[in-house]
Amino acid sequence: MTFVTISAPRDLSHSIARRRMSKYEQGDLGMDRGEATPHFDFNERPFIVIWETTQACDLVCAHCRACAQPLRSPEELSRAEAERLIDEVARMRVPVFVLTGGDPLKRPDIYELIGYAARQGARVSLTPSATPLLTYEALGNLKNAGVARLAVSLDGSTATIHDAFRGVRGSYEWTLRAVRWAREIGSPVQINTTITRRNLKDMDNLVQLLVTLDIFLWSVFFLVPTGRGQVSDLVDAEEFEEVFARLYELSHRAPFDIKTTEAQHYRRYVAMRRAEERRRNLPTASQGQIRVSMDDIARAPRGINDGKGFVFISHKGDVYPSGFLPLSAGNIRQQSLQEIYRHSPLFLGLRDTSNLKGKCGVCEFREICGGSRARAYALAGDPFAEEPRCVYEPKAIMVPA
Repeated sequence: MTFVTISAPRDLSHSIARRRMSKYEQGDLGMDRGEATPHFDFNERPFIVIWETTQACDLVCAHCRACAQPLRSPEELSRAEAERLIDEVARMRVPVFVLTGGDPLKRPDIYELIGYAARQGARVSLTPSATPLLTYEALGNLKNAGVARLAVSLDGSTATIHDAFRGVRGSYEWTLRAVRWAREIGSPVQINTTITRRNLKDMDNLVQLLVTLDIFLWSVFFLVPTGRGQVSDLVDAEEFEEVFARLYELSHRAPFDIKTTEAQHYRRYVAMRRAEERRRNLPTASQGQIRVSMDDIARAPRGINDGKGFVFISHKGDVYPSGFLPLSAGNIRQQSLQEIYRHSPLFLGLRDTSNLKGKCGVCEFREICGGSRARAYALAGDPFAEEPRCVYEPKAIMVPA
């Protein structure tokens, strides 16, 4: 496939972001419904559970939310505790179960835990670090144990950019080698990329590399300045919008799917672009609620957010709305995951969009977007504050010219 470089002029992003939507367009997009999606009730169960199997990792990533370090903590969940967690995830029928770290391969029983989860019917994704531990043999063992999808991070088109991100020379080559080996043995691969000032200008070159790698999904993370992440590396609201434009155009022609993390307002951007295309009778991508990829891992319904269809369990068993929002709602050593998710004041508050403040509180897109609660907390100290990196001005606060 030949990749065509995509660049969205700043004025196009502005015109899309600042144009008011008619009530007809809002209704057509499902934005006037109170529920997140007719097919999945976020109040009953999460769509995604991410378990931090360990904080141990041999990389020193500049933006690591966990401030990972080489040695395992004695406070990690034991194998028996981990299996009880897996049992509960399976009983809750969670569509997406991600084992992350740190580096999950630093945990000796990881293969047994993956196998246990697979036997319980969980569809397991794994996010190993690209280090010498990620060998061809390890990849084969992961597949045989039951990993449905492998997700590895690639943050630049060159070793210079990526290795600086990851803090260890050689990480870039280990990453590309792991992707190649995984595809050789038939394991579906997802690439995770975190957009920051360090790689913003490299985005087109990175995409040209990605189209050669035979991946299933590009998951684009937008920095939340927590852990080692720094505010100085966070792109501004205008740059968010420009990246959204490039991702949207790419989504029409890329040989892989695209999703975003901690960029909930990308949904607002997509909704407005699709409404514009319909008005002009232009072709537009289909808009399903829950899609299933070629590896049978479901894609999230719209409206998912921190604590709203999403839950993160730390290596110690603490339960958070996401790995980027460091407010604990309880611990699975004392309470069930289901009890915490359904009934904790924090999770209940995050699922109630009437608690949103500032622009987010009056925005007509709040049910499908809601802004990043993690980024609001990181920059304003309030998980209900408005998304600090959004250019859109809601209709309710726009002043007529």
